[in-house]
Amino acid sequence: MSDTIAEHGWTAVPVDAEAIFNGKPYLHKPGPASVKDFPFPSDDPIVAKTQAYAKEHLPQQTYNHSMRVFYWASIIQAQQFSSLTKIPPISPSTIALTALLHDLGTAPAFLTTTHLSFEFRGAIAAHAFLSSTPHAAPVPQTEAVVEAIIRHQDLGTTGAITWLGQLIQLATVYDNLGARPYLVHETTRGEVNEAFKREGWSGCFARTIREEVKAKPWAHSTHLGGMDGEGFANAVEGNILMESYE
Repeated sequence: MSDTIAEHGWTAVPVDAEAIFNGKPYLHKPGPASVKDFPFPSDDPIVAKTQAYAKEHLPQQTYNHSMRVFYWASIIQAQQFSSLTKIPPISPSTIALTALLHDLGTAPAFLTTTHLSFEFRGAIAAHAFLSSTPHAAPVPQTEAVVEAIIRHQDLGTTGAITWLGQLIQLATVYDNLGARPYLVHETTRGEVNEAFKREGWSGCFARTIREEVKAKPWAHSTHLGGMDGEGFANAVEGNILMESYE
């Protein structure tokens, strides 16, 4: 049981990232890293199946964002947390599955065809997909991915979250908002954005937020930007860290 918990990121950590970083910009000063240092685990049949599914269902900008999230998460985990025995490393395959599917609920097939907030609808679709045969994911892995998708916009200061959930939060707010800009070396930032181009991602995601909140005023995205969601959408559009790559 303990190995499964570690492998799929079920370790409990604070939801407040400030508590993890002890109020500092980073635990270890990041150095340059290459995408080649973190090979995408496409040799895993579950990951290969999921990557093909993501390419089919996600717009290109969203797919590229999802791939960047894999690399941000992998780099942050390796450079900041590899020395912490209380936070065991997560399987690259589990990180890949979560990154590929975390924004599935924003796909045209799901975003405005449901009353559910996009994270929840996406998590349900992800659960169904990962449980399907052939190459169904193990239950602990599937549930870890689903939990992280549901909570990837559940930023806060009270309580706990899975380590996988926190890692995906760190990666997504880095890509979407430029949060914690010092977590990734500038050379690495450039290489990842070159490998998976943004193509106007900030404007694209801001429009998605506005579209969802207009259709679903109760959407969980309002948790990050007020009742009309504008605070969140404006913050995404104002992502200065990634502006030169747009």
